[in-house]
Amino acid sequence: MDMTRIAPLLLCAALAVPALAADADWKKADAEWRARAEQSLRKDNGWLTLAGRYPMKPGANTFGTAADNDIVFPPGLGPEHMGTVTVDVGRVTVKLMPGVLMEQDGIPMDEKVMGTDPENRDWVQIGRASFHVIERDGRYILRLADKESDVRKRFQGRVWYDVKDAYRVKARFVPYDPQRKIAIVNVLDEVSDEPSPGYVEFKLHGRTHRLDAVGDDEGLFFVLRDETAGKTTYPPGRMLYVEKKPKPGETFMLDLNRAYNPPCAFSEYTTCPLPPKQNILKAKIEAGEKYPPRREG
Repeated sequence: MDMTRIAPLLLCAALAVPALAADADWKKADAEWRARAEQSLRKDNGWLTLAGRYPMKPGANTFGTAADNDIVFPPGLGPEHMGTVTVDVGRVTVKLMPGVLMEQDGIPMDEKVMGTDPENRDWVQIGRASFHVIERDGRYILRLADKESDVRKRFQGRVWYDVKDAYRVKARFVPYDPQRKIAIVNVLDEVSDEPSPGYVEFKLHGRTHRLDAVGDDEGLFFVLRDETAGKTTYPPGRMLYVEKKPKPGETFMLDLNRAYNPPCAFSEYTTCPLPPKQNILKAKIEAGEKYPPRREG
């Protein structure tokens, strides 16, 4: 997933942390949440299946597995010459070669105007391969998935710290008025100014910390790094999402046990954000997802 923008960073509802978790069964809820996160990662067209990311030029882009195409798919992911993706302003059209068909929701077709919204990915399938197109600031990118990806086959599971009471902390939401913009840099060194609705403040190990939220929806999304990074957790940082934005000044339970790895921890074909400097904490958060995941061999 190109992850310059914040909305797609939420990944799926499975990764949401309820702002208020008053029930006594929160550890069971965390275990169920982790199971859903695992299932989401392993699904068809999930991060483990990604097999290519191809920025496209305006006009015609030929694609297929032969080396003379503009977009060269890996061997085994279709015919040598599959067709053409034509990029016009506000419109992307796929037209296949005679005898080649793609499928969407069981319907075969040889031509299609592709949706380009990264939040509603318009996947089409040709054999074991699938692809969709996203638009970023006027640039169009084709992302390819392979249901038989080696990464998917050898993946043995996410790895987590044990769920601990100490990392379910009381926090307070402080909105910015007016809302601010903060610079978010991604792994390609691209910078985007993202809205920040406010920050949360909490105590951990006797010290007060704060995290700026990014994005503009009904919840709170954080990109953070702590002193476990590069030791037991993913070096660039992790993510956390609170499903429902607390009221200004409201105290709520922030569950750091649900800190999770970004897609870049699983696939080289994603473009993840890095934490802003104010979200690099002088603390060890020995909770949430570890790194690396389990793989065969």
